[in-house]
Formats: sequence, structure tokens, C-alpha cells
Amino acid sequence: MNRSQMNTGFTLIELMIVVAIVGILAAIAYPSYQNSVQKSWRANAASCLVELAQNMERRYTATSSYVGTTLPTSNCNTAEMATRYVIGFDGAATATTFSLKAVPQTIQAGDICGTLTINHMGQKAVTGGTGTASECWNR
Repeated sequence: MNRSQMNTGFTLIELMIVVAIVGILAAIAYPSYQNSVQKSWRANAASCLVELAQNMERRYTATSSYVGTTLPTSNCNTAEMATRYVIGFDGAATATTFSLKAVPQTIQAGDICGTLTINHMGQKAVTGGTGTASECWNR
């Protein structure tokens, strides 16, 4: 047998270089993926707040008051959404005002936006985070 026929396969060094490259790529890609997932859930919570605010406006049109309104059952009340955000009233609704909020939960708690809020005038805000309202409410 000549020497060229015996050297087939990978050396340990070559294998370790490939493992290191894969590890570096994974270390870069995973946080980016997590950030994208948080953004998509934030967008979902924001759209839920807008949907619920529209329901509040329909209630006001029918009764001329927000008092006694409860949040309707919708896709915003799913168990999966509850692991990311708890959506509800930010204080009691009065005859002419209301404020809704989406509070991030354990999985979503690291999001830069914190709690999303919307009120009876359609004003959107964020509290408890480092993001601005414009970047947190825009998808």
C-alpha cells in the first residue's frame, strides 16, 4: 500500500475546526432568532390591544359609556399568549375613558419595550422598557 491510500478521512484537528465554526455561528444566530421571536409576539400583543380598543369603542357607541365592559374572548386570550403577555385594563374604565395594557410575562420579560398601553384616545405608549413608543408599536 502506498501512502496516499492510507490518508483517507478527517483528522481530529479538522473536525475540531468544524465544530468551532458551527459553535460560533450558533452563538451569533440564536440571539438574533430570539430577538425576532420577541418582536413577533410584541406585534401580536399590540394588535390585540388595538382590536380590544376597537371593541371598547363599539361598546361606547352602543351604550355611551365604557363602564361595565369586559374583555371579549378572542385570539388574544389563548394559553400561549398568556405565557408571553397578560392583557387587561390599566385601571377601571370610566364612563368616558379607558386604558388597556399588555404586560410581558416570563418568556417575554427581556423585551426592550416593557408594558404596552393604549387608551380611549388611541394614544399608544410603553412603560418599564428602554424602547420608545414608535419603535415598539411599529412592527
